[in-house]
Amino acid sequence: MISVNDFKTGLTIEVEHDLFTVLDFQHVKPGKGAAFVRSKLKNLRNGNTVERTFRAGENVARAHIENRQMQYLYASGKEHTFMDTETFDQITLDEKQIEWELNFLRENMNINIMSYQGSEILGINLPNSVELKVIETEPGIKGNTAQGATKNAKVETGLNVQVPLFINEGDVLLIDTREGDYISRA
Repeated sequence: MISVNDFKTGLTIEVEHDLFTVLDFQHVKPGKGAAFVRSKLKNLRNGNTVERTFRAGENVARAHIENRQMQYLYASGKEHTFMDTETFDQITLDEKQIEWELNFLRENMNINIMSYQGSEILGINLPNSVELKVIETEPGIKGNTAQGATKNAKVETGLNVQVPLFINEGDVLLIDTREGDYISRA
């Protein structure tokens, strides 16, 4: 058990049989009444974000989430297969579980799989940025260089990204996995 007074961003907790990660929290001490902790929590099972208020000093169960390094092997229809890099065990995840992450996954890429109590797979932990190759983009037009001019580029995973005009097909880009934005050329 952990006190809500000890909340930290990124902490995983179990509340009413659901698993949450703490995104944000604020200790509130009103002039009248008892202190409380206002928190923003992300449900690890369905991805929903909720706001929840706890009484100061209230205890919640701490959820121990395991991160195992795995390699993305291949897609077969709507199922995606991953292999544990140590034991060579393979697991299959449905497309719905990793919908956003598929925009950044390439075959043979190493990532972390989050699991709860060793058996329930919660999802994928991607690195903050990944390198992806541009497969399709229009050429940049000279004279079309107003401040911050961008164009659309399609990368090898199928993700469309807004990039500067100097990016060409075949370039390798550094892409932010949290927002899906262009960072720089790799």
